Amino acid sequence: MGGCEGSRWRLLDSEREETTSEPQAPLLEPQSAHWKNAVGFWLLGLCNNFSYVVMLSAAHDILRHERASGNQSHVDPSPMPIPHNSSSRFDCNSLSTAAVLLADILPTLIIKLLAPLGLHLLPYSPRVLVSGVCSAGSFILVAFSHSVAISLCGVVLASISSGLGEVTFLSLTAFYPRAVISWWSSGTGGAGLLGALSYLGLTQAGLSPQHTLLSMLGIPALLLASYFLLLTSPEPQDPGGEDEAETAARQPLIGSETSESKPGSSWNLSLKERWMVFKGLLCYIVPLVLVYFAEYFINQGLFELLFFRNTSLSHAQQYRWYQMLYQAGVFASRSSLRCFHIRFIWVLALLQCLNLAFLLADVLLTFLPSIYIVFLIILYEGLLGGAAYVNTFHNIALETSDQHREFAMAAACISDTLGISLSGVLALPLHDFLCQLP
Repeated sequence: MGGCEGSRWRLLDSEREETTSEPQAPLLEPQSAHWKNAVGFWLLGLCNNFSYVVMLSAAHDILRHERASGNQSHVDPSPMPIPHNSSSRFDCNSLSTAAVLLADILPTLIIKLLAPLGLHLLPYSPRVLVSGVCSAGSFILVAFSHSVAISLCGVVLASISSGLGEVTFLSLTAFYPRAVISWWSSGTGGAGLLGALSYLGLTQAGLSPQHTLLSMLGIPALLLASYFLLLTSPEPQDPGGEDEAETAARQPLIGSETSESKPGSSWNLSLKERWMVFKGLLCYIVPLVLVYFAEYFINQGLFELLFFRNTSLSHAQQYRWYQMLYQAGVFASRSSLRCFHIRFIWVLALLQCLNLAFLLADVLLTFLPSIYIVFLIILYEGLLGGAAYVNTFHNIALETSDQHREFAMAAACISDTLGISLSGVLALPLHDFLCQLP
């Protein structure tokens, strides 16, 4: 195994050049390698998005409570509420949870914008190390924070970890069979469900938000172990499998394969070639931007305002349940690729925008009689969002040549982040406007 592992890091960290200076250990049996890579990418997806999801689940707590600066670190701090708008029917925080969303997404946006320009010059291994360290730092900084400002700095670290990891691991899928995209997507969906459910469950069980966050420090260690110890060496192989016929029919749609080339040569493309590939991706990028704009406008702009007083759940508990149900829907649909494929992502974008319009109308007119109806709508919202994500990257993998695939995967992952960022920017003034209504 040692020779195989060494070969992998030389391949990925030396600008994808083949190395033959050392003898390699015997290759793993194909089935064994398949399952190691499948589990590895599932765990990478889980660990990469976990801190990002937990910070969004904790957004209401981060903004609603400040810790008194004189508290001892070993004593559970007493929460100090941030002033509310008591005259509003929405029970508003003075600052929208969209502020946490922006702190959790803008660094990711910057990383993804820069990635196609030069991030590939940094080898894979250091990128993964930085991602793991930032993830651990985010949990520690938010857990021991005494102010909202410091907490938001911790959220920024979670964003750096998630953004850098997503660009890195989606690019890495170009060196493996296309099936790993499904496993990666399912893992990211699992991060949403397990992250939101663990935060909800531990806080409901009586654990303080501080101790809840500290209990999650094993996740960054699992990320590093999955990458360095579990993934097998990426060997030349037929990535098509069951999609071989579909790939042959659809591959010319994005870019053109002018020569026999390996995935790593994506970064040797000229600027003109990159622009041509990017233009071909717009039919997927634009719908995915709309899907994520609509769903995160709901999540961070409307969740806090969808407040039902005729239930035993407190406002904070309602918010946590919304986040958990949304992530359950995302997990189910991101794991559905082996059951069905969706090529026309714009249909999902249209349905998600209708969700946004319906829930915004309810916030303004309050016509829904029960929180359980909202629960069902939020579950459906998550199903749409997860399906859009996994099918977008599956379609891109099918329709790009080996020469362009690594670049295409890295460039397309800007879609969700751009949509989320736009939603956060617009959700802030909407929050202030609605919270001024009597």
